[in-house]
Amino acid sequence: MTQSIIDHTTRESQRADAELCPDCETDTIVHDPDRGERVCRECGLVLTEDPIDYGPEWRAFNAKEHDQLSRVGAPLTQSMHDRGLTTTIDWRNKDAKGHSVSSDKHGQIHRLRVWQERIRTKNAGERNLKYALSEIDRMVSALGVPNPVKETASVIYRRALDQDLIRGRSIEGVATSALYTACRKEDIPRSLEEVTAVSRVDQREIGRTYRYIADELDINLEPTNPRQFVPRFCSELDVDKDVETKAIEIIDRTTEQGLHSGKSPTGFAAAAIYAAGLLCEETIPQRAVADTAQTTVVTVRNRYREQLEAIDQTPAT
Repeated sequence: MTQSIIDHTTRESQRADAELCPDCETDTIVHDPDRGERVCRECGLVLTEDPIDYGPEWRAFNAKEHDQLSRVGAPLTQSMHDRGLTTTIDWRNKDAKGHSVSSDKHGQIHRLRVWQERIRTKNAGERNLKYALSEIDRMVSALGVPNPVKETASVIYRRALDQDLIRGRSIEGVATSALYTACRKEDIPRSLEEVTAVSRVDQREIGRTYRYIADELDINLEPTNPRQFVPRFCSELDVDKDVETKAIEIIDRTTEQGLHSGKSPTGFAAAAIYAAGLLCEETIPQRAVADTAQTTVVTVRNRYREQLEAIDQTPAT
């Protein structure tokens, strides 16, 4: 027993003092970054492999790049009023190890949580920004759009706030308009009706504010292409792939003729899907198509007839 303790102590002291190879007892241990191993250069013994790299994942070639890229914690985000720099006390009453804290500390943690929320905003401007960004986050979750849209919408809202475009307008209206602009900018098809459904303002105010913000911030957006809505609508209607392909073909052919100009892109896409169903001999109720696209049955009926006439095709009877 005594001999084993002495041997263990000797090995530990050797690792701490000289980093000697336990096989050939030389101090020629090197680190191979390509293989992620610590190897003895003399005898080739592999001491450790697959170590944890605690260094940064980025590379810097000078001191300036190193200062610009160095960071601690989570990356910055524009979707939070403080850009994610402050800490947040979780609502779960658990410690760092995931264990529940004692009941007598619940009150203390609750008070800390309340004061933490209070000191995160120092003035009314930050409180309004926090509320606007939380509205964007809520609508993004309801619409099911990806995180880059939320970041873009937050940047647009911050630009509008910096240029004092919020004055005289509701926070909800500007936040919703920023989100609608971000969806179009990121090519994520969401109609004005869909955005209005998750917003707290009416469609007229959203459209008016959207046009004002896009003009003042010099955001040039291309008209929405109806074919962007076809895959999502077809997925919700659970139709065959042939119908989706045919609907896109109808939209492409009618768009070349300028038939879509001045018409709602969602209604135009819904009509193309219904027309494609007729041509592919798949029954799709007009009401189901209209409800999916949040348009009326009359719109679907009128548009699909125009499309079939434009491409000079008649459905099979």
